[in-house]
Amino acid sequence: MAKQSIFGRIAQLTKANINSLLDQAEDPQKMLDQMVRDYTNSIADAESAIAETIGNLRLMEDDHRQDVEAATEWGNKALAASRKADELRASGVAADADKFDNLAKVALQRQMQSEREANAAEPQIASQTEIVDKLKTGLNMMKQKLGELARKRDELIARAKTAQAQTKVMDAVKSIDIMDPTSEVGRFEEKIRREEAKVRGASELAASSLDAQFESLADIGEMTEVDARLAALKAGNAPKPEALEASSAPYTPGE
Repeated sequence: MAKQSIFGRIAQLTKANINSLLDQAEDPQKMLDQMVRDYTNSIADAESAIAETIGNLRLMEDDHRQDVEAATEWGNKALAASRKADELRASGVAADADKFDNLAKVALQRQMQSEREANAAEPQIASQTEIVDKLKTGLNMMKQKLGELARKRDELIARAKTAQAQTKVMDAVKSIDIMDPTSEVGRFEEKIRREEAKVRGASELAASSLDAQFESLADIGEMTEVDARLAALKAGNAPKPEALEASSAPYTPGE
């Protein structure tokens, strides 16, 4: 996996606005769970890529250090060969002196080659070091984001459970609200009121029927008296007006 690709993914994820994403989500909890999984996987990929990048950087640094050490070593060898050549030339052994001068030249060539390799590696080492530092920073930001996501997910789940509990409580309160005509208690009360009204109606009907019966009895009593008087008339025993008046006079106690 390319280092630049990993760095791009880190930058994209660390710049993500969690609250904005949640506002656009149909199911924020599911989205957070998916984001936590994505972040966790991306962090694992980033850690692997960064570890590889750091490993390559350390190899480059090792090679650079070896080139620097080699340049120093070849420089020392060139100096030693040159001094030996000077000693031999001073002693009159010119052939051997030229031999050591040639060795000094070879050592100097090796020194120059090592220096060139060391110098060529330095910009690459600097670039790789900068990339590694950015990757480490991005990785730390991703881990912070992951912690933020986990806390946000836990907070959301807790809030959802609280909302559900509140809804259940409100539904329970509503179901037993005696002032609410649509509640079970309200409907039961209405049923009782109807039964009570029905009983009152039946009572009124019964009372009306009883009054009619008493009125009927009064009518019968009057007709009976009429028949009695008619019979008396036919028998010549019609009551005299005085007797009627006396019979109709109020009764006085003691008479």
